[in-house]
Amino acid sequence: MLYDISLRISYDYDNAADSSRHMVRLLPADLPGEQRLIAGNLDIHPRPDELTSGMDFFWNRFSQIAFLHTHEDIDFNMHARVERYEQSTPLDISPPLERIGSDIRAQMNLGPLAPHHFLGPSPRVPQSLATAAFAHEHLSGRQTVFSAVRTIGEILNKELAYDPEATLVDTPMDDAFAARRGVCQDFSHIMISCLRSVGIPAGYVSGFLRTVPPPGQPRMEGADAMHAWVRAWCGADMGWIEYDPTNAADVGTDHIVVARGRDYSDIAPVRGQMRIYGDHKTTQSVDVLPL
Repeated sequence: MLYDISLRISYDYDNAADSSRHMVRLLPADLPGEQRLIAGNLDIHPRPDELTSGMDFFWNRFSQIAFLHTHEDIDFNMHARVERYEQSTPLDISPPLERIGSDIRAQMNLGPLAPHHFLGPSPRVPQSLATAAFAHEHLSGRQTVFSAVRTIGEILNKELAYDPEATLVDTPMDDAFAARRGVCQDFSHIMISCLRSVGIPAGYVSGFLRTVPPPGQPRMEGADAMHAWVRAWCGADMGWIEYDPTNAADVGTDHIVVARGRDYSDIAPVRGQMRIYGDHKTTQSVDVLPL
């Protein structure tokens, strides 16, 4: 499936910033066998004084920018053409949940794909008694790891309400879980916490999701937003799979990957520091157009 993707993120500040530095992850990833970035560019206004690019530990592309002059706003405009390859329905060859620990211990590689990095607490997914109790209540050690991933995703989809007004980007995961409300970021962090609590390595994926308007309704430009879902390691034979708890669905050709990490803090689309006082307003719009 071919897609043209456009993204705009705007920051407007109450007071001008003297200077700022940011790390940006907005371009779709180039993933052999999964998706191909055919072309892409990122326009930034005002023009930054410094711009470098590179790859982080988890093989995500990023840009580092710096403004050394006074600025009252920043606009990020990303345009890309991506080919997302068809993925077959996952065949469950994962071990029983009670044996996942031995599979993890047998992994001697500590590279970016090693499950060890995705098992313990991370900045946005701390240890949680509430999610651990929830996961243990709904899972059996005899079911396969892949079945456990789907079970948790489906139950969370039923129990949590999608509510863009319920949380902010920095709302603690436990607060969203207690309220049983949130957005894709909250759904994903909660699911990651549940999976890690029963010994399943799990991480966070940021990207874009193709959305389909209701029958008879025109597609609204700019109505989409960046999306997030979960990555789980299902044993040595099956490896990594991805699941979207917000939509209770296996990840497929409608999902376009930008970055993968332990949680949102590893792969925030825009993250930085600035010399400023006062507040700011952020707006975002995304178009995912299938060709």
